[in-house]
Amino acid sequence: MNFDIPLLAIFASTVTAATPLIYAALGETVVEKAGVLNLGIEGMMLVGAVAGFAATLATASPVIGFIAAACAGILMSLVFAVLTLSLQANQVATGLALTLFGIGLSAFVGHDFAGTPIAGLKKLPIPFLSDIPVLGKLLFSYDAMVYGSILLFIAVQWFLVKSYAGLKIRAIGESPTVAHEVGHPVIWIRYCAVMFGGATAGIAGAYLSLVQTPMWVEGMTAGKGWIALALVVFGTWKPLRVVLGAYLFGGVTVMQLFAQGFGLGIPSEFLSMLPYVATIVVLVIICRDPKTILLNQPLSLGKSFHPGS
Repeated sequence: MNFDIPLLAIFASTVTAATPLIYAALGETVVEKAGVLNLGIEGMMLVGAVAGFAATLATASPVIGFIAAACAGILMSLVFAVLTLSLQANQVATGLALTLFGIGLSAFVGHDFAGTPIAGLKKLPIPFLSDIPVLGKLLFSYDAMVYGSILLFIAVQWFLVKSYAGLKIRAIGESPTVAHEVGHPVIWIRYCAVMFGGATAGIAGAYLSLVQTPMWVEGMTAGKGWIALALVVFGTWKPLRVVLGAYLFGGVTVMQLFAQGFGLGIPSEFLSMLPYVATIVVLVIICRDPKTILLNQPLSLGKSFHPGS
């Protein structure tokens, strides 16, 4: 039996499945590093997916589609930011409401688009490198957004660890009161972090409707926003671990699809629930050791702050 093609297909499919998780989870990592907990990723992804699809359908340009998706995600995140940062609403309740709003809004807007196929984003093999036997197909034969996810990881890692702005975000996440007293605009910086997370969530959603399944399907995120949230905890708020976790969960998602093709006598319903079971198991294992969470979790995560308080 020749395993070359299945192994290449599994690896490539894993990378594709992990890409939207990387965008959404890295954006949420920055948001949570600023001390804000946004549970509305699922809703922002869905709105980004339908906005990106509609823009691409209208212009025949996936680039414009991704830009539209990022803008839609930013607009959704601004609703969350105004309610939680300016009006001091509860972050958990507002995030859940944002997800429900995004589910309903995307279903309403996308009603007329259901089942309409588009060309979507094409693969962009890197010249010469993609011609390398085996490794070329494994590493250098993906679409532009896959390469973009790697660049995003590098940028977020550098930003949070090396840059002065990243230091301010981490300081605000630990103690917004102290950061405010030394002159940092806490609310404004948190607004910027939340909008960044909204943009990446919108792009993650558009990746689903423009690359993975180049058509609009209601509820197509299928819980991936919640997995992205779990990945931030799984990665203990460290970008490298978040990315590795995304590839791990992407691999689990892909294996349940290939397992059916290999003729394994396992019910498809059981295989479909594997990614979510893996999410629960990983979180339970991590949370058994409180030190793992407490040493890395921003101290002000989820807590409201008002400059006058």
